[in-house]
This record gives sequence, structure tokens and C-alpha cells, in this order.
Amino acid sequence: MLTHFRAVKGQNYLRCSHCEATIMAQASWLDPDEEQAVYRLHDNDPNDPGYRAFLEKLTLPMLDRIKPGALGLDFGCGPGPALAAMLREAGMEMALYDPFFYPSQSTLSHPYDFITCTEVVEHLHQPAKVFNQLDALLKPGGWLGIMTCFQTCDERFDNWHYRRDPTHVVFYREATLGLIAKRLGWVMAVPCKNVAIFHKPL
Repeated sequence: MLTHFRAVKGQNYLRCSHCEATIMAQASWLDPDEEQAVYRLHDNDPNDPGYRAFLEKLTLPMLDRIKPGALGLDFGCGPGPALAAMLREAGMEMALYDPFFYPSQSTLSHPYDFITCTEVVEHLHQPAKVFNQLDALLKPGGWLGIMTCFQTCDERFDNWHYRRDPTHVVFYREATLGLIAKRLGWVMAVPCKNVAIFHKPL
């Protein structure tokens, strides 16, 4: 059940009483053209050492779990799929999907050994639907890696840098992701701050 959480600079936020997610009210969302314009400003260069180090928070624990040559999907890869490039360097086969930049539905027509979502789930307008979709795309025994800033302290929410991005519409606590895992029958691990790895049992 969603109830009013707070208003910040004209933007209204709701709170799910069950999973503790914080959700921007739909009236405050950007329209698709505005949203895409923000994404085009992102500079995700796979050759930037600092950006590679940031992505390694997800790639390294994923590579500990998946076999060389595994087929992966970079879901929500954006205009510059740096994460997929790094995983290809490590010997993985990678497909790309992004609703704005790589929208081919054929990519979503078959299952994968693993899926990565780096700085993606905070943008989801229909998170429950997308998590169900990810479950359907993941082979039994497969792995899903998610990176997003976990919400912690409500008192800091108004000035939190993650909230200030106008394309961020849903914020998850670690417990939120744990409940999603439980609902879908996944096993969750948190190898480092703001990273969750999910295993879909055989």
C-alpha cells in the first residue's frame, strides 16, 4: 500500500508500507523526451579508469559467479554500454537492451545465463512488472546483478544526491530488494555497498 511520504521542492514521494520503497508520484515524472535528454548527458566511457573502477563493484562479484563464455544481457545499458564492454573483455557474450537506445524486442525473446542492471532500477516506472520480466529472462541457475544507491536515512532524503536526479523515480532499501528476492524465489547477496546479486535456483 502506498501512502504519502513527503514533498520536496514540488515533487511528491510515496512510501510502500510493505517493502519500504520510496516512489516519486507519477505527476512529477519527466516525459519520455525529457528523460532521454538527461540520459544523453551521461558520459559512460569504458576507457575511463575511474568509471571502470565504479563498475567493477558489480562486474567483479558477477565474474566470481559466472562461467567464461556465459550469455549475458546488459538490461538498461544506456547510450554507452561500458559494462557490457568490460564483460566482453572478460570472455562473456553480451546482448544489449535499453528502451531508448537499444530497444529491439528480439533481445527479450530468449533467456540468459546472467543479467546486469547498473544504475537502472531507480528509473523504473513499473518496477514490479520489470522484476517479473527479469525473472522470466533469467535461466534457472542464473544470476542477476543490480547496482543502485540503497536508501538508508529518511532524514537525509531531501538533500540526497540520488533523489536530485529527476529521472530517479524509485528508491530501494536493502530490505526492499530482499523482499523482491523472496517473492521471486531468488537468493540475494550484498557483496558491497549498493550492489545486490541474486541467484535464481535450478
